[in-house]
Amino acid sequence: MRKLIYGMNLTLDGYVAAAGDDIGWSGPPSDELFQWWLDHERASGLSLYGRKLWETMSPYWPTRDRQPDASPAEIEFARTWRATPKVVFSSTLDKVDGNARLVTGDAIAEITRLKAEDGAPMSIGGATLAGAAMRAGLIDEYVIAAHPVLVGGGTPFLSALDSWVKLRLVETRTFPGGVVMTRYERR
Repeated sequence: MRKLIYGMNLTLDGYVAAAGDDIGWSGPPSDELFQWWLDHERASGLSLYGRKLWETMSPYWPTRDRQPDASPAEIEFARTWRATPKVVFSSTLDKVDGNARLVTGDAIAEITRLKAEDGAPMSIGGATLAGAAMRAGLIDEYVIAAHPVLVGGGTPFLSALDSWVKLRLVETRTFPGGVVMTRYERR
């Protein structure tokens, strides 16, 4: 059975995007934080995306390694991102490109099926998709990279749950710029 990991950058008040889907608050990450996310991507055998996150990532990363101003870390992340198989969940998209396939039906049924397979851990991104997976009890690990900024509203990292989820702290690390990354596993 595969592990499902939900991790994103978020504000100290718990938002992955400010009002209007603005993610400018995160600024460019430190080299150390970027490396941590690259290692996370490398460890993922399959990435699950909601529509909004897919529409944020898919125009940028497929060709970032071919841009003259790309850093060595960005080049490596782009190559890793492109190589990692992806499943995009959306009821409004008609198609996805690259190493991705589109699921327009029941996301929870498909995630449950994918979790039952053998393989490397899966990552899930996108607050709406992850919220559905949280409510279904499918997420095994949470990764929070909290940035020292308050935005007062927007898209929350965590959605409303029907019951408590008890977690165990696995790791805490501080990065330049005051970003604190914490990893928790379900008990």
